[in-house]
Amino acid sequence: MYKIIGGDSRTYGPISVEQLRQWIAEGRANAQTLAQVEGAADWKPLGIYPEFAGGFPPPNTPPTLVQEDLRKSKLVAGLLGIFIGYFGIHRFYLGYIGIGVAQIVVTICTFGIGGLWGFIEGILILVGSAITTDAEGRPLKEQ
Repeated sequence: MYKIIGGDSRTYGPISVEQLRQWIAEGRANAQTLAQVEGAADWKPLGIYPEFAGGFPPPNTPPTLVQEDLRKSKLVAGLLGIFIGYFGIHRFYLGYIGIGVAQIVVTICTFGIGGLWGFIEGILILVGSAITTDAEGRPLKEQ
């Protein structure tokens, strides 16, 4: 049976060798985690104990990174175009700032009639015949 000092400086245990191996596999303990054999007075790193030799991941193993999906939603862009396209909001959402500003200016200069531009674009986005990528060139998500 062992006791260990966790990363939060709290003492855990007594725990069995099997439980400690499971904690090592889960990343809750490593070779530098201080451990004490039940009945002993001194604390030693887990890597010193032969029971755990070879059970640790290699040092400096980079963390696993999850790729974040940065694509914009086709549904969101289309609905923004249909409902508030006269403000060019769907273009701002997709990263086309200049065209978004132009849509606002056209809507103001035509006393609202230019708002049809955004409405029509919203429909075309949803049916997939216009604006299939964002400003960075990433294709839109089908959600």
